[in-house]
Amino acid sequence: MTIKYTEDHEWLKVEGAIATVGITHHAQDALGDVVFVDLPEVGATFAQKDVAGVVESVKAAADVYMPVSGVITEVNEALRADPALANSDPLGAGWFFKVKLSDATQIAALMDETSYTKFSA
Repeated sequence: MTIKYTEDHEWLKVEGAIATVGITHHAQDALGDVVFVDLPEVGATFAQKDVAGVVESVKAAADVYMPVSGVITEVNEALRADPALANSDPLGAGWFFKVKLSDATQIAALMDETSYTKFSA
């Protein structure tokens, strides 16, 4: 299992050919209380950096970008029902969607935890 991060404050946990995607602690902190999430449709195909969803908070709305190219295999229905999971457990129960990777080489360009911590400081 590998965890990577993007400059747009998404995290990506890679397990085989499937990656779980969500927003980071930094992102949910900046947004404040999340009140709504718009998740992609299962089966939808996205290129890296495409907008795949939206997260809305009491402060602002922000796009959720695809960290890698691929096909959506699952969305977090619990998050749709309880958007506050993005605040209370952003790296766990607050995940957004799962994607089947179409180009695993894209992962190498993403940041590891140390690099992301420095980037977001």
